[in-house]
Amino acid sequence: MAGPRPPCLLLGAAGVGKSLLVKRLQKLSSKEGAQGLGEPPATLPTVGTNLTDLLLQRKITIRELGGCMGPIWPSYYGDCSAVLFMIDAANPTQISSSCIQLLSLLSAEQLASVSVLILFNKIDLPCCMSLVEMKSLFRMQDIVSCASQPITMVETSARDGTGLPDVLQWLQATLRDPS
Repeated sequence: MAGPRPPCLLLGAAGVGKSLLVKRLQKLSSKEGAQGLGEPPATLPTVGTNLTDLLLQRKITIRELGGCMGPIWPSYYGDCSAVLFMIDAANPTQISSSCIQLLSLLSAEQLASVSVLILFNKIDLPCCMSLVEMKSLFRMQDIVSCASQPITMVETSARDGTGLPDVLQWLQATLRDPS
């Protein structure tokens, strides 16, 4: 029997919604998840790292690294089975730093064959950018064509739940047992 799978890394700048995303995914993947998400729970900025288990067809552990920990993210790259990279679609001032973080993780040798899910979060806010604008600002076509790893993009709102079933589906498909 295979040992426990290494965790999925959840990365992104401070304030993009990583903690709320994890709480919402946990609720959605629980037995009562189908009954709706309810009001978003309160969250605090993550200092350090949080581990959260999601029970899908098998246990999947998400390791959320605080946005302020960007400089030491690479020390976690060796022990991960997939990467969720979150971007705040309502914060244009963060785009360039998020793009640099994304390029840096995509070029990391330890992550060369790890699947990456890019989450454009906060699409429920009136000031959010469209997926077309985001892809254009990030030059996603260029990034995807140069990257060695498979990249998927999903628009989400951790607050209202938009796109979260897609995230769970991606995790299940990406982390299923190789048969």
